[in-house]
Amino acid sequence: TAFDAKQHQQQPLRGGATGRDTGLFGVPELSCPEGFQEAQDRALQESEQLVQKACSAPPGPETVMIFDQLSDSLCRVADLADFVKVAHPDFAFREAAEEACRSIGTMVEKLNTDVELCQSLRRVLADETVMSSLDPETRRVAELFMFDFEISGIHLDEEKRKKAVDLNVRILDLCNEFLIGTHIPNKIDKHVLPEHIRYHFTAEGNYLRVAGLHADCPDDLVREAAYKIFLHSNAQQLARLEELLVSRNSLAQLVGYDTFAHRALQGTMAKTPETVRQFLEKLSEQLSKRTQKDFEMMTKMKMKLNPHNSMLMPWDHPYYSGVLRAERYNIDPGLYCPFFSLGACMEGLNSLFSQLLGISLYAEQTKRGEIWSEDVRKLAVVHETEGLLGYIYCDFFQRPDKPHQDCHFTVRGGRLKENGEYQLPVVVLMLSLPNSARGAPTLLSPGMMENLFHEMGHAMHSMLGRTRYQHVTGTRCATDFAEVPSILMEYFANDYRVVNQFARHYKTGQPLPKNMVSRLCESKKVCAAADMQLQVFYAVLDQIYHGKHPLKKSTTEILKETQEKVYGLPYVHNTAWQLRFSHLVGYGAKYYSYLMSRAVASMVWKQCFAQNPFDRAMGERYRREMLAHGGAKEPMLMVQGMLQKSPSVEDFVDALVSDLDHDFETFIMDS
Repeated sequence: TAFDAKQHQQQPLRGGATGRDTGLFGVPELSCPEGFQEAQDRALQESEQLVQKACSAPPGPETVMIFDQLSDSLCRVADLADFVKVAHPDFAFREAAEEACRSIGTMVEKLNTDVELCQSLRRVLADETVMSSLDPETRRVAELFMFDFEISGIHLDEEKRKKAVDLNVRILDLCNEFLIGTHIPNKIDKHVLPEHIRYHFTAEGNYLRVAGLHADCPDDLVREAAYKIFLHSNAQQLARLEELLVSRNSLAQLVGYDTFAHRALQGTMAKTPETVRQFLEKLSEQLSKRTQKDFEMMTKMKMKLNPHNSMLMPWDHPYYSGVLRAERYNIDPGLYCPFFSLGACMEGLNSLFSQLLGISLYAEQTKRGEIWSEDVRKLAVVHETEGLLGYIYCDFFQRPDKPHQDCHFTVRGGRLKENGEYQLPVVVLMLSLPNSARGAPTLLSPGMMENLFHEMGHAMHSMLGRTRYQHVTGTRCATDFAEVPSILMEYFANDYRVVNQFARHYKTGQPLPKNMVSRLCESKKVCAAADMQLQVFYAVLDQIYHGKHPLKKSTTEILKETQEKVYGLPYVHNTAWQLRFSHLVGYGAKYYSYLMSRAVASMVWKQCFAQNPFDRAMGERYRREMLAHGGAKEPMLMVQGMLQKSPSVEDFVDALVSDLDHDFETFIMDS
């Protein structure tokens, strides 16, 4: 496969021997950073024309089409720039992309408060004859565009509308400032710490810099020091968080919602804060006995390794659960890596998609200037009868200045164009795999392999969410549904029948033994209840912060109370973990989403794929009911279509809790 060829050789290129044949992602003007200015100018010009067109069109489906074109012309630049500003190795490109994001963002703000533009959409929504003639997808897209307007306070009088715009701008700034603050290291006078642990931290003159929690460090004292210093309260960051929560609440109330959570949950699977609260409370109840057991096991382990101080503290949980995992199941990643070469894993994905969905991945030659780093690979996604569905650019390897996160970016959304052709979706999958030694393939740890499958789940959603409108294409759907396709892929990655198709030792060709896969799966269940309880705690905290205002107590007092009630390990005096809770920015009032997505993925796996993970009929049903709609259909209706019943909150909870049970067969084999 393209991935086991040496990663760093430039493939022979088509086209002339000098200069560039095209720009980034095949966009001609993006052959240099200045091209962003050109692209954004064109998008802004196009959008001006489309606004005029929308305002003069008679109410009908065409209005929705024009709105979507407007969204597309802005997103085509903004989405691409969103990726380039974080991942391009050339600073000039990153800076130009950042600038493009800003100017398109400003334009979007302006459009969201354009009364005349809003009127043209309102005319459609108010006309019953027109509305009843629209298909469900068009109707939903019209309502989603209207929702964007309302959040900007368009339905309010002049004075309140200005207030809404100001709040939106302020919230954006606070989010950026808060996000930066979550990563800033703390400094401490080095004499405060015992000499024998100072070398764990970076020295700066007389100070030590603490940049994280050192959660894997075997020395209890190092973890304790890191926890207390890194999470020490900071007045500036505290003020930012409090202003952010107050501003979000003011904006939500100004535009007609009880709380920010009510506004954020519009259109999601959960729909209301009450449902989320119920889900989290019931889950917490079901987990409590198991979590207690997990904490007892960790406490015993701590006593064994550190008899002087056996009380379990928050800095102990990640470390001792790891120790228990390693002691009970020998799952040293070094044993697994040789079986997971990148080429083998990609073959595994290809084979799985081909059996389930009739889809193959083909390595495609890139032109000069199309990619931003020579180790990026371009895959064409091809269906056996429908042909080319779209492109995935795989940016898999570490490089200086590249963020260390695994993620999926939509670069161009799919949509039906005016001329009847389909605009093919383009996405990037970004991982941080280690660069391999000369001549050897890249080897993945089990965790990296699972992440690759997870991100590929998002990519397939983008390829198969072939909606008429770009505004709801692929992964542009409710936050609590968006992780379902990616988490479902983790279930495939942990199934021996799937793994056995591709995991081969890169030197000997020997398959990965079945008991090694079982051990790996069982090891993930060690302390899994306590891990899930921690996630429930974060989700509850997020709901309280975005619930009824004014808050009854300070954010730190709420943290202390919730931690002791929901999580169960003691709050540590003078710490303020919430000031490092970066998800409050992108997932405000929606942190529960990951748990709810996992519950749905678990139900889909058990009901539809556990018996036969290669069942083509189920694969087709999955595509038809869940992937094909992007965000154009209400998420709960998609889940119903797949499961052929409407799951209750209890069903969600049961699905998550039953995943924690140990598999009896493995237990017998290993004991």
